[in-house]
Amino acid sequence: MTTLSVEMLAADPVEPITSAGHAQLGIAVLVGIAVIVLLITQFKLHAFLSLTIGSLALGAVAGAPLDKVITSFTTGLGSTVAGVGVLIALGAILGKMLADSGGADQIVDTILAKAGGRSLPWAMVLIASVIGLPLFFEVGVVLLIPVVLMVAKRGNYSLMRIGIPALAGLSVMHGLVPPHPGPLVAIDAVGANLGVTLALGVLVAVPTVIVAGPLFSKVAARWVDVPAPDRMIPQRPSEELEQRPGFGATLATILLPVVLMLAKALVDIVVDDPEHTVQRVFDVIGSPLIALLAAVLVGIFTLARPAGFGKEKISGLVEKGLMPIAGILLIVGAGGGFKQTLIDCGVGQMVLEISKDWSIPALLLAWLIAVAIRLATGSATVATVSAAGLVAPLAADMSTTHTALLVLAIGAGSLFFSHVNDAGFWLVKEYFGLSVGQTVKTWSIMETIISVVGGGLVLLLSLVI
Repeated sequence: MTTLSVEMLAADPVEPITSAGHAQLGIAVLVGIAVIVLLITQFKLHAFLSLTIGSLALGAVAGAPLDKVITSFTTGLGSTVAGVGVLIALGAILGKMLADSGGADQIVDTILAKAGGRSLPWAMVLIASVIGLPLFFEVGVVLLIPVVLMVAKRGNYSLMRIGIPALAGLSVMHGLVPPHPGPLVAIDAVGANLGVTLALGVLVAVPTVIVAGPLFSKVAARWVDVPAPDRMIPQRPSEELEQRPGFGATLATILLPVVLMLAKALVDIVVDDPEHTVQRVFDVIGSPLIALLAAVLVGIFTLARPAGFGKEKISGLVEKGLMPIAGILLIVGAGGGFKQTLIDCGVGQMVLEISKDWSIPALLLAWLIAVAIRLATGSATVATVSAAGLVAPLAADMSTTHTALLVLAIGAGSLFFSHVNDAGFWLVKEYFGLSVGQTVKTWSIMETIISVVGGGLVLLLSLVI
C-alpha cells in the first residue's frame, strides 16, 4: 500500500502562480471550499457559479494575480470538458434512447418475470446495476421509481425491501464505475488507466452493492416499515409504444462499451507492446469515445428502430437527450477549473510536503478528503472533482493499479452520508413519501455503507495488488 511515510514528489511540478507559504495556502483552500459550501447550501446558488466564485476566492486569498487565477480556472474547465464532455454527451444520448425506446422497461420486466419472493431484492439490485451503467443517477431514479412502487404495491412488500437495493445499484454505479462523470473526471485528473479502473471498479462494486442493497434492505425495512405511497404510479415510456426492443439486444447494447473498454485493458496487460497491431486496434476500439459512440450507433438499430422510431424521431431523441446535460457539463467543467486552480496555486505540492512524514495511507487520505467535501457540499460530483485536484500529485509515484484505486477511493468517499444539502436526498424522500428522519435512517445510512465498504475494499485491494 502506498503511504505518505516516504517523500513523494510530483514529476515536473508546475511552477505555482503564487509564492504563498503553507499557512496562507491552507487558509486559501479552506476559504475557497467554505465559499463554495456557503453559496450552494445557504444561498442556493448553482454549483457552476459557486465553483467559479470559490476558485476566484481561493486564488485571491492565496495572493495569486487574478488574471493568472482566471487563466488557471478557464484552462482547467476547458481541459476537463474536452476530456469528458463528449463522453457525458454520448452517455446521455444512450440513456435517453434506452428509456424512450422501452429498452429499460424490457430489462426490468424480463428480470422481474423470473424473480419472486425472496429473490426480488436481488433482482432489483441487478436491474439497477445494469440500467445504471449508462444512466445518470437522477435519470435512473426517475426511471426505476415506477417499477419499485409497482412491485412493492402489487406484491405487498415493504417499500424499503424493494427500493433500497434499486437505489444501491444506481448509486454504486454512479460513484465507482466509469463512464459516469465523477469517475471519468477523477481518472482524467490523476492520469489513471480507464480500463483498469473500470475492471477494479466492477470488482469493488459487486460486494459493495450486495452489502448496501439486499442485505441492508432487511434492516432498513425493520427501521422504516412503510408501504408504497398510495398515489398514482407514473406512466412508463413503453406503455405508449406498440413494440419495444428485445431483452438480449438491449442488454448487449448497454454492455457493449463496458466490454470494449475491458477488452482494451486485458489486451494492454497480455500484449504489453504499444507498437503491436492488436494492441493498437484495441487502443482505438476500447477508447471511451469509440466505445460509447459504437453503443449509440448500435442502439439506433437495436433500440430505436425496433421501437418504431423513424429518422426524425431518432434525431429529436438525440437532441432531447443532450439538453438536460448542459448543467452537468458546466458543473463538471467548473470542478475541473477549481481543481486546476488548486494545482496552479501549489496546493497539491503543499499536501505532499506537509504530509510526507505521515503514516496515513494515500488512499485513505483521498477517501477522507472526498468525505469532507461531500458532507460540506452535498454533491458527489463536486466532492470527486475537488478531491481529485487535491490528491492528484499523490499518483505521481503510484503503479497503474494503485492509481486506479486512488480514483475508486475518491469515488467511494464522495458517496458518504447524503443528507439535507444533497438533491438526491430530497428526490428519494419525495418519491418514497418518507419523512426527513426516515430518509436519514434508510437512504443516508445506505450511502454511508456504500462509502465505507467501498473504501475498505479499495484499501484491502491495495495490499494484494
